Parts: sequence; C-alpha cells; structure tokens
Amino acid sequence: MKFPVSEIRSMFPSLSIKDDAKDRIYVDNPAGTQVPISVVEAISGYMLTTSANAGGHFRTSVETDAVANKAHEDAALFLGADTGKEVIIGPSMTALGFHMSRSICHDFQPNDEIIISRMEHEGNVGPWLTIAEDLGLTVRWLDFNRDSWQVEPDDLKSLLSEKTRLLALNFASNMTGSVNDVATLSSIAKDAGALVFVDAVQLAPHHYVDVKALGCDFLACSSYKFFGPHLGILWGREEILTRLKPYKGRCVSDDIPDRFELGTPQFEMLAGLSATVAYFENLGKMNSTSENRRELIKIAYEMSRNYEEPLTNTLIGGLIQIPGITIYGITNPNRVKDRVPTVSFRHNITKPSKIAHALSKKSIHVWHGHNYAYEPARALDLPLSEGVVRIGLAHYNTIDEVQKIITEVQKAVE
Repeated sequence: MKFPVSEIRSMFPSLSIKDDAKDRIYVDNPAGTQVPISVVEAISGYMLTTSANAGGHFRTSVETDAVANKAHEDAALFLGADTGKEVIIGPSMTALGFHMSRSICHDFQPNDEIIISRMEHEGNVGPWLTIAEDLGLTVRWLDFNRDSWQVEPDDLKSLLSEKTRLLALNFASNMTGSVNDVATLSSIAKDAGALVFVDAVQLAPHHYVDVKALGCDFLACSSYKFFGPHLGILWGREEILTRLKPYKGRCVSDDIPDRFELGTPQFEMLAGLSATVAYFENLGKMNSTSENRRELIKIAYEMSRNYEEPLTNTLIGGLIQIPGITIYGITNPNRVKDRVPTVSFRHNITKPSKIAHALSKKSIHVWHGHNYAYEPARALDLPLSEGVVRIGLAHYNTIDEVQKIITEVQKAVE
C-alpha cells in the first residue's frame, strides 16, 4: 500500500497553517511533533464534559478514574508491557528521571558504579550525576563509536565490574539519530548484575517498542514526541517497582504506579494519551484488517518507517552534496534502518544559528544548538554555543518539503 501521507496530513490542523502565504514545514519534530485533531478533541472533550478530580462517587469523578486507568493500560499496550501498573506517567521524561532516580538508587552504596553512555540527552544524564553526587557513587562514561555512531558491546563489556549497579542507555540519539542495539547491550549489563534504564524518547516516534523483548528494566519516552500531549511515560518491571522505596505523601496509596505519581494527574492529557495510541491503531487499520490492537500499532510503525527511510536518505543525500557541510551521524543509505530521521549538520563557514534563522524566514522550522545533547556535543568537540543545525522528519513530512529544505540550506550557506 502506498503510504497515505495526504490523508494523514489532513488529520493535523497545524499543517495547513501558512505564514505570510508560505506553507509551514515542521521539521523541528525531535523537540515535539504536531498533534492530530483526534488528540485535540479528546483533551478538549474531557475538559468540557468530564473535568473532575479522581476518587469520588459522582459521575465525572468516576469517569475521570476511568480515563486515568485507560491511559495507563493504553500506554502499556503501546510499549508492549503486561499491565498498566508498570506505567508511571508524569510531566516529562526528565522530571520522571530525577524523581525515580532517588528510588532506583536508594540502596546503592558509596563507590557503587553507574555507567552513562555519551549518546545521552541530558534528561538521562542529569538525574544520575545528581544522585551519584548525593550518594557518593562513581560515574563511568561509555563512549560511542565514531565509525558506527553506536555504542558497541565490547566497549560496554570493558567498563562493567562487580560494582556496576546501573546502565543509563540511549535508544536513539536526539543529535546523531543513531539507534543502539538495546537488546544486546541490556543482556550484557544484566548478566553483570546491573539494572538498565533506557531513554527511548527519540525512538518511540519512529520505531516499534517492545519492552519485554528488549530485556531492560526501565524505559522512558514522551508522548509529545509521538504526536500526543505533553507527558512523560516511564515503564518499569512490576517486580522492581514493587520493591523500590517510594518518595510520596503519607496519605498516598502504596499501590503501583500510584505511589510514584506525584500530585494530581493532568487528566485531560491522559485522555489525549489514549487518543494518541488510538491514532497509531487507526494508522495501522489503513493497511490491515486485523483487530489486534498491538498488531495494528506494529503495522503503523512498519508503514511509517517504509515511508520515512527514503525521505531520510533523500535529505542526507542532498545535504552532503552541499560543499562544506558535515553530517554528524550515519550517512550510508544502506544503514538507514540503524537511525531515526533526525539529521544534524554543520557548515565549515556559516554558523548553525545563521542557517536556522535563514530557514525560519522560509517558514522551515528547525532547531540549532546542542539541543540538550550536551554530552554528545562535548564528545564531538562541537562549540556548545552553536552546536548543530538539526532537522527531524516525521511521517507527515513530504518529499517536496525535503527538496525545499535542501534548496534553502544551500542558499543559506552560499
């Protein structure tokens, strides 16, 4: 089936907005995607007809309980988890990381070791550096290979010891776009007795996630990066979450995930989260008669990747033809399956800020800077004040948009 990009674009109201008669081109997607109308309607519908706090006997409160429970179960389905009890939802992945790091590391002892990969977004670095300082833990850095642009298993093996307690691992880089072999790396770390905490924020918009197949212990993502509301989602193994010490109010339930979710939830956003999962199911239905929800989500990702990967190769192929441009990440078209469609580059003369500003005048939305990929930028010796120009595609972008981006980048650096 030909990917129904026109039909999909019609579901996103923001894609039809123009700036001074210029079509907007949204390629700022690694920082947050646009939202389909179904998600907007779910959020507004909750606020208009159901808004209440949870735990009451009256109708809107009962309905709010159902919205919250459904959001957890839908998120579990989306990630391949067994139960919604394994899903903790909060304002952002970073907030959940700082909060949960205290519980995860509560029983760690001074000089125990945490390994952090240098591919990480700061949201999977800052929490572990902070708790390491608080508890006197040792942080060891796991570099990524400059040829493969991935974390290599042998490099992880060389860092593991009897003191290793946790591995903080990036699934897909928000700078280079590279995808790590999390299943293999998790297995290596688990065999050494370490917990594995995976940041899948950049992977979840593009690749199918199956937490049980990965073998990790925790996996975090953000629904606003995959066409949903501003929420962070953290999956953890039930047997581990049950034994962790919670940091909570005295009157909060000891049940999971309740004891890890601080304060009153953003119920309207939870309604939007369920609608986001339904969006993927409906996308899968465009190419399948299956009634299995998980299978439909998998089909949706297969459709999206088959569409996005040629766009990614076209973008990379066009950019590397521009004299003076260096791309930081996988450029081999035969390895496009080892990356997500996030492409970062620099020009040898024109600064990233100048390029980003020039593109903005053409209503092309891009980011520049380190984009909180602080550690990768440092590892690549990039100037932190300027960083890179980052272009991130999604499945609502088109080949015409990609061609225009290439043309406008070339104009900006000439």
